Amino acid sequence: MAKPLDYYSKEQLKYKDQVAGLQNKIRRSSLIRLGLFVSTAILAYLVFGNTNFFIAILLVGTILFTWLVISHERLVYKKRLAEQLLKINTVEIEAINGDYSSLSKGHEFIDPHHFYSNDIDLFGKGSFFHLLNRTTTKSGKATLAAILTANDIHNIKERQLAIDELAKCPEWRQHFMALAKMVSVEIENETIVSWIQNYTSFVSRSMKHIPAIFSGISIILILNIAFGFIPFSILSLWFFLGLGISTFYFKRVNRLYQNAGNAKETFKQYHKLLNEIENLNLHSGLLNTTQLKIKTQQKKASLIFMEFSKILDAFDQRNNMLFGILGNGLLLWDLHQSYKIEKWIEKYNSQVESWFDVIAFFDAQISLANYTFNHPKYEFPVLNKDENILDGTLLGHPLINKKTRVDNNFLIKNKDFMIITGANMAGKSTFLRTVSLTIVMANVGLPVCAKKLNYSPTKLITSMRTSDSLVDESSYFHAEIMRLKFIVDQMKDEQYFIILDEILKGTNSKDKAIGSRKFVERLVKSGSTGIIATHDLSLCDIDKEYDQIHNKYFDALIKDEELYFDYQLKEGVCVNMNASFLLKKMGII
Repeated sequence: MAKPLDYYSKEQLKYKDQVAGLQNKIRRSSLIRLGLFVSTAILAYLVFGNTNFFIAILLVGTILFTWLVISHERLVYKKRLAEQLLKINTVEIEAINGDYSSLSKGHEFIDPHHFYSNDIDLFGKGSFFHLLNRTTTKSGKATLAAILTANDIHNIKERQLAIDELAKCPEWRQHFMALAKMVSVEIENETIVSWIQNYTSFVSRSMKHIPAIFSGISIILILNIAFGFIPFSILSLWFFLGLGISTFYFKRVNRLYQNAGNAKETFKQYHKLLNEIENLNLHSGLLNTTQLKIKTQQKKASLIFMEFSKILDAFDQRNNMLFGILGNGLLLWDLHQSYKIEKWIEKYNSQVESWFDVIAFFDAQISLANYTFNHPKYEFPVLNKDENILDGTLLGHPLINKKTRVDNNFLIKNKDFMIITGANMAGKSTFLRTVSLTIVMANVGLPVCAKKLNYSPTKLITSMRTSDSLVDESSYFHAEIMRLKFIVDQMKDEQYFIILDEILKGTNSKDKAIGSRKFVERLVKSGSTGIIATHDLSLCDIDKEYDQIHNKYFDALIKDEELYFDYQLKEGVCVNMNASFLLKKMGII
């Protein structure tokens, strides 16, 4: 497989050429259409006295012009698609070079009360989501966020296989993304699903045939007027009868039109995306099972969505004032389209939500697969159920540039608890987030930033970033206590990998030492596994009482009045602290 940067650079060049070539074809097409129009007008003028030639020229000219318009629209569509593909590859090149400015940050998913997301920079600027997200639909974006926060340790192998399979389909992924980006959808899927599932019909079943009969009579009347068999006044009366029938339903049709208008762009986009999913040859169980949800019908879901999209487009013709008046007066257009919409809703209302979910699922999986493709040196964890929860070789933080990142080997067994000490800025908090994010990535099914990782799946819970709240009248200490209570309450029902960073910071040193010790003892006695980082060296003595406790540290070295860090995890307790040195170095004391 080509290196990601090489692949994207090649694709970028290819689509630049395509866009330029299509732009030239569009210009030629415009000139040819103009030439045909002028030529037809001139020839028609020259043979104006000869009816047969005049009609023939107009007919041929109209047919050729229509064909040219259709061809022109196809060229414009191809150009727009190529432009989106060019943009996609440009964004990937920028991302590989460290520029994520064009990608969504996921601020709306920040949740201070979640098990771990707020502590490990899962959402927000510079977050893992910011790095990962390539979703093109609102529902896909929400699904991706839900996957990252699910804390689900089941079927991880199936997720790995699904992500790995899609990672090997970069062209398909990009085509899916480009198609989705070509249609702007503002309405939430939930709004559309709620409308469809709770819709109440107002058009009677008789309307299945009445508009067709009414339209037929209108055509007969028009023909009779043309041949002089009946006066125009009869058609006028018939026309006003049609307007009267349409006016009777006007408010209800308008309400339907508003809701249908909200759904129109979604169905226009989604029928193409469903078609992409249907035509993908899949092997992994998870992808196959999800794909089958849209393949179980006699008619493909993509065709069903396209059918509805066309109905909604036809309904939209009422926006043309002239057609709206004539169409309703002579064809009962609104009622005819309303009946078709209602019949579609009646037939498929129970399946729409499931089909929407399939699109959201694949949209989210594309982001996961894209991340895997972009990091070919990352490794999928080897899953096991032995006593080692994490056994990683050269474990690193995926948000740190690989040129400056320092990786660590790390082993922790089930029911072991690790106390990590170290100087300020020595790497304790970064290491906690490295382990946390590694667990989240492994549970999602992603490859991790490590040379090798043996992993026994575990759920994660953290306390690293608590804050006070004036709005909730909550002090920092109270917020911290409530977080620890949350952890204890969750432990009653399930086992978690617990990661804590300097707990009980909101109280005095002596009280903190006593409280921290008692809390860690409770965690150890409960059979929990985890890590705590602390500056309180007295907490390290607890390893003498419990075999499950192990001390590790990150060191700092002061040499020639300069501070150095190696960011390497070592056995034992830290003895070199640096707060006073830094205060003096910066002239504060």
